[in-house]
Amino acid sequence: MKKIIGIILLATLIGSPGLMAGEKLNLMLDWFPNVDHLPIYVAKEKGYFFEQGLSVNIISPSETSDALKLAAAGTMDLAVSYQPQTIIAADQGLPVKVVAPLVVHPLTTLLFLEGRGIKTPKDLSHKKIGYTVPGLMDVLLKAFASINKIQDYTPVNVGFTILPALVSNKVDAVMGPFKTYETVGMAQHGYKAEFFELEKWGIPDYEELIFVCGQKILREKPDVVKGFVTAIEKAFAYTKADPDDALATYLSAVPQADKNIETKAFELTRPYFAVKSGHNIVKWQAFADFALEYGLIKNKVDAAMLIHNWK
Repeated sequence: MKKIIGIILLATLIGSPGLMAGEKLNLMLDWFPNVDHLPIYVAKEKGYFFEQGLSVNIISPSETSDALKLAAAGTMDLAVSYQPQTIIAADQGLPVKVVAPLVVHPLTTLLFLEGRGIKTPKDLSHKKIGYTVPGLMDVLLKAFASINKIQDYTPVNVGFTILPALVSNKVDAVMGPFKTYETVGMAQHGYKAEFFELEKWGIPDYEELIFVCGQKILREKPDVVKGFVTAIEKAFAYTKADPDDALATYLSAVPQADKNIETKAFELTRPYFAVKSGHNIVKWQAFADFALEYGLIKNKVDAAMLIHNWK
């Protein structure tokens, strides 16, 4: 019976218009694999991508800003990116489209170690402040500093090396760490992190993580991208319905992950995952207008033109 069902499923996939069973799709993450990406691994391991006729290859970036650029260029089929970065890219003329959400509220913080005498953002005036993603976090830092009167600071690109940069006093704080992840890792290494949540210090609400692709890929492979979105939406539902098994599935798929850190981080991250595809255009436009006002972008961006609406 199982063999017959498998044959029927395979025939259905091959017969789907615009889709071929096992069609390869390259997806680049925004960071090294972690529980922020859990629904992606659930979709892969539970066979949701296969159901859509897809074979998805998950790739980690060499640099934190690579994914969106490669997707816009068509070198990568899809990428995990950030709403602010995508708006900045659109202003720069990169042909990028937003196809689905992943994490729907900010996780990003301006983070520092406990005991450094930092009580308000202004205390970071005349200090060195790191950032994680060039072209995004340094720009967000500039806006945050303007709003909160941080004067004469020195920006430093620290990339992935957040904790070493803080512990070695290379920087006094870092823009970019997630309140749901890096804080957990630091605690496990014996350091207590403190942070300013951006949305509580003048930065509008935004979608932290999203899926994007180049306009060329979307034009040439609309059914393939739609299949990916359908599979991810199914993974959202499974993660919400059975979080314990979803976490176990992720940990099995990413054996190099630190189980203790990832488990604690998942509990903090879980409420922020999307539950369905689609985006709040009003929220997107509000951030785009903020970006223009504070110099993150030079031209007005129409958020509705940036987001692909699935019918």
